[in-house]
Amino acid sequence: MIKRAVVVACLASGLVACEGNGPRPPADGADGEGDDGGADVAADDGRDDDGGWEYTEEREPCGDRDPLRRVYWGDLHSHSRLSFDAYGYDLRVTPDEVYAFARGGEVRLPPLDAGGAGTRVVRLDRPLDFAALTDHLDLAGEVRLCTTPGSAAYDTAECTAFRAGGEDAVAGLGILLAGSPPRRIAAICGADGATCATAAAEVWGELRDAAEAAYDRTAACTFVSFVAYEYTATPMVSNLHRLVVFRTAAVPGRPPTVFEQPTPPGLWTELAATCLDAGIGCDAISIPHNSNWSNGRLFALDYGGAVAPAEQRAVATLRARLEPIFEIFQHKGNQECSNGFAAVPGLPDPTCDFEQIRVPPFEDCGDGVGSGGVILRGCVSALDFARNVLKAGMQEEERLGVNPYRLGFLAATDTHNGTPGLVAEAGFPGHVGLVDDTAPKRLGDGTVTHDGLINNPGGLAAVWAEERSRDAIFGAIRRRETFATTGPRIVVRFFAGWDYPANLCDHEDLPAVGYAQGVPMGGDLPPSPGAATPRFVVRVEADPGTADAPGNPLQRVQIVKGWIDADGTTHERVFDVAGDPDGAADVDPATCERSGTGHDSLCAVWTDPEFDASARAFWYVRALEVPTCRWSARDCLSLDPADRPAPCTDPAVSHVIRERAWSSPVWYVP
Repeated sequence: MIKRAVVVACLASGLVACEGNGPRPPADGADGEGDDGGADVAADDGRDDDGGWEYTEEREPCGDRDPLRRVYWGDLHSHSRLSFDAYGYDLRVTPDEVYAFARGGEVRLPPLDAGGAGTRVVRLDRPLDFAALTDHLDLAGEVRLCTTPGSAAYDTAECTAFRAGGEDAVAGLGILLAGSPPRRIAAICGADGATCATAAAEVWGELRDAAEAAYDRTAACTFVSFVAYEYTATPMVSNLHRLVVFRTAAVPGRPPTVFEQPTPPGLWTELAATCLDAGIGCDAISIPHNSNWSNGRLFALDYGGAVAPAEQRAVATLRARLEPIFEIFQHKGNQECSNGFAAVPGLPDPTCDFEQIRVPPFEDCGDGVGSGGVILRGCVSALDFARNVLKAGMQEEERLGVNPYRLGFLAATDTHNGTPGLVAEAGFPGHVGLVDDTAPKRLGDGTVTHDGLINNPGGLAAVWAEERSRDAIFGAIRRRETFATTGPRIVVRFFAGWDYPANLCDHEDLPAVGYAQGVPMGGDLPPSPGAATPRFVVRVEADPGTADAPGNPLQRVQIVKGWIDADGTTHERVFDVAGDPDGAADVDPATCERSGTGHDSLCAVWTDPEFDASARAFWYVRALEVPTCRWSARDCLSLDPADRPAPCTDPAVSHVIRERAWSSPVWYVP
């Protein structure tokens, strides 16, 4: 591997063609695997040692690139008509239309007209830089057979019921994934399930072709699309879902679904065998999401039956290799942290109450797991939230020597309307076809499969990359130089080092110094030089918005720290490092008019006053906007007062939010 010192020196010098920094086409006969991208990644513990990368595909080099990296915006979690829980609620948006929407085109949403076309037209105010369509591949064969006239299953009673649509149709298919093992419907799939597996392989080809058609391989580098799908394990009605995103079009002919691999360790093993280690130039990551639906199962320390420490270490290493990132926020809520756990030191943190789908008091899973989380039933676990998962990862690293939860952060929409990146609170059209196509439905309770009022428009993924190409953006995700926002395009830069100048915020070359003298978000602090204390540099810029929808100013910036003391006990603390902790700004939910002021940008050089060189620790940034109206307040205002449902006047329902961003963490290992 290229050593970090070489890479940061190149970055600081501004030389695009530095070894390991600029893109290089693969040599003839080579598979082109870069330092952060293939089977050699994280051979010991899932960490990347540098930010080097190479082109792993044939394409024109991007004409516009920045060795100090720039921010690119995307959404890696969206669904089209190919997903059972989108088609069943009348979505008819195709894969090609999803990618066209991400680039700035329009789509038509339900309800459908007599000709089967959507009647609501939506468009992004700003196109995305990258996107992935992640349809549920597990039941894609059933959907294809049931919606294709003339198929062997089309006229079955089961397919007729599915085409009728609605809650019963969607739940009737979805419940198949909750069994152990999951099951198929013989009338549709045949006794051995082969008919559905073959149809799903055809759908996989369609997803691959759509991503290929949308990807710009010219020197203009206008848009990046990734071949991807969603793995939909739901044992005991608890969420174990993953997004599987491939680096290029070199992908398995039939990637694993829950029917082939019903457990996450099985998924990782097959992805390693058929992709990472298959010698076909394939690379992939698996992105866990919606831990708040999992009853503690998504981040339970599952070693697939391995008991011996060496065997557990091997599973943890594979997990770290495939799962460098976590979807911390999407339309089903905030998974950073939650109050309500008596055993979690440092709580309560009032900013953890933001966009929670389940609020205290709730049944605490303790050290166990529960069931029913997908339908908001059963216990809630501290391991349903990223901050506690990061701490548990450090504890496992103490025990095994490898951290299975060295996770960076992204956000997404999880739209089931084919509208990646549609995240504005104003004009929110819903996320799930006919479930939430009107204001009264959005303000209601939803269905057994999707919720109403407690949902939100979702968030965005942001990466720091040299250019807008698959390899550059995938490389950024691999090294966790990523951050998540709840929708606004708040820009966060975060570095950690030992000797940053105290006035670095005044330097025009802050990024160059940040890389040259330390590590960016997602990285590991190098060993401490003597008795030094680390310095952290954070710069946050408010979203300017558009002419029609100006952005909102920032209120404050925080650094969240987690650490382990000498006896293995975990701790956390939140530090205000810039802005106004008390915040004079406010918003009137009766009119959505803002008052007070905020900040266009905030910057700080901060030294941890409690640093212990003997203790494992992590730090990440949380940046908060001033208060604004939630989408629900705007929907209430759009209705005649006589027609407003109970949540519009219920004092227990808050219609005011503070949008935010989270950086990926920086870690310290003694």
